[in-house]
Amino acid sequence: MDSSHGVISMSPQPLYLQLKEVLRGYILDGTYAPHSKLPSENELIKQYKVSRITVRQALRDLQKEGLIFSIQGKGSFVTKPKAVQDLTRLQGFGEAMSRHGMETYSKVVSIKRLPADKFVAAALNLDKGQDVFEYKRIRYLNRSPVSLDISYFDVSIGDRLQKEDLVTRDIFEILENNFGLALESADLTIEATIADDEKAQLLKVEPNSPLLRLERLTFSRGHVPVDFEYLYYIGDFYKYRLRVERERL
Repeated sequence: MDSSHGVISMSPQPLYLQLKEVLRGYILDGTYAPHSKLPSENELIKQYKVSRITVRQALRDLQKEGLIFSIQGKGSFVTKPKAVQDLTRLQGFGEAMSRHGMETYSKVVSIKRLPADKFVAAALNLDKGQDVFEYKRIRYLNRSPVSLDISYFDVSIGDRLQKEDLVTRDIFEILENNFGLALESADLTIEATIADDEKAQLLKVEPNSPLLRLERLTFSRGHVPVDFEYLYYIGDFYKYRLRVERERL
């Protein structure tokens, strides 16, 4: 299917899937911006020369993926992508989002070898001032920036990471599959903060905008610290989920 030529009739894909992929592409590339209204059912029928059933099935699938929402009597609108993560599971960002059918990638802002401050040194069981690698990356969800990740590693790990694909792969995946480290647990704290000038510029938000700050220290087998991170999420892009159990006396 093509936006100007209608349905490619020889395609083996069902028409609703073809239409869904066209609309999905327009949502992800920003042609249909967050909160903008999609063309009406009648407009889609006319533009793509498909049936109403086809249009409704395509829209239902997009809604299931969380890309659009519908308002009775007003039509379908593009959602603002939101990162929903289950905090009871240790997962990388891309791994967690792919379960919801969302597109993720990263942009490496900087890689530096520098002396560890007291917080990083304590987390990684190093001496203060001992060299570590700092990786700054912007994480994208459905092509919109959602977080700034600042990660610290000892030199043995940090140096090797420079040779890896940090754009399309999670660091957790690299640590496990390429470096042979079995990740077993993480300590996590969450607090509210605001965007300073640097973070505002990188995340394309206004200075002093609300951010959610996650501090995470990840351990490999034997409770060895391997990855210490500060994760800054745009306030209205992130939602966490977990289940708590009441202790029975």
